[in-house]
Amino acid sequence: MTRTRRTAAVLAAATALLAAGATAPAVAQPEKAAADTSCYGGAKSLTYRYSTAAVEYGTYTTTSRCSDINIKLSSSATGFLDACVVFVDHTTLCNHDNTYSTFGPQWATVATDVKDGTRFKLRVHAYDTDAQNVPFQLAF
Repeated sequence: MTRTRRTAAVLAAATALLAAGATAPAVAQPEKAAADTSCYGGAKSLTYRYSTAAVEYGTYTTTSRCSDINIKLSSSATGFLDACVVFVDHTTLCNHDNTYSTFGPQWATVATDVKDGTRFKLRVHAYDTDAQNVPFQLAF
């Protein structure tokens, strides 16, 4: 059979299968973009609303996606936030000797080398009164 006839036969067979309701063979899909499976790609978007008392977010459970618990304020945020992590199965106090750290618009670590499956809350309070409505992201 010549090359042209072979190609025509293959096309005719594929057309007949599709017309009969058969589906085309699955084409390999490219892997999801790295951001979808990266630590920051799975970040939760949250908003802090000013309060004189600390505000808690969670309970969350760490994943294998990140080895740390990370926070980043939105570039549109005014002010900074103080935050800490409370490992709820072990304590009601913040990590790092019950102290807060101040965070801004760059990704930063609130807790490092956290074991997968660890349950935690993020405790946040305003650095100053400029922090009225502060959008931020939490990656874990």
